[in-house]
Amino acid sequence: MSSLVLTGDTSGTVTVAAPAVAGSNTLTLQAATATSSVNVLSTAVASTSGTSIDFTALPSWVKRITVMFNGVSLSSTANILVQLGTGATPTYTTSGYISTANGCSAGGNSVVTSTAGFILFDQLAAGIVSGHMIITNISGNIWVSSNTAKRATDLVGFGAGDVALAAVLTAVRITSTSTDTFDAGSINILYEG
Repeated sequence: MSSLVLTGDTSGTVTVAAPAVAGSNTLTLQAATATSSVNVLSTAVASTSGTSIDFTALPSWVKRITVMFNGVSLSSTANILVQLGTGATPTYTTSGYISTANGCSAGGNSVVTSTAGFILFDQLAAGIVSGHMIITNISGNIWVSSNTAKRATDLVGFGAGDVALAAVLTAVRITSTSTDTFDAGSINILYEG
């Protein structure tokens, strides 16, 4: 068995040609610096103040975003809301979502819905949310979401939704269904091509 190593430079391309049969193929390799990588982990942001947390300047090749919540809490009884933005100075889409979440515990179930963003069940000022929301591009500017998170030791929330944006996605905002402020935890995103 042998290995073939092609060392790249700061620019240019590497082409691997298929055997001389009907048709030909070109394999394009991604840069080792991962600036246009298959996946990029952003920098975690403390969710300890403010009413919203934004992740901006997402590249146009993004097809999937995972929003991660670690011990996130709101100041009152609102639910967490994730909104998608478009444009260089993002305009966040605040309508047109079809989003539902369910909170399940030994005491029963509770359903919440939103047209203002992808909703993640919370509804408890003392709730500590840990989990994730996955947002995926279906085609064009149509995005779908699914989420699973624990809110307390005895409650798990899950949900899903969809939205059609007016333009290419460039940003993600994490906020609430009211004017609640964040008061604990951290939030990060992982985006993929």
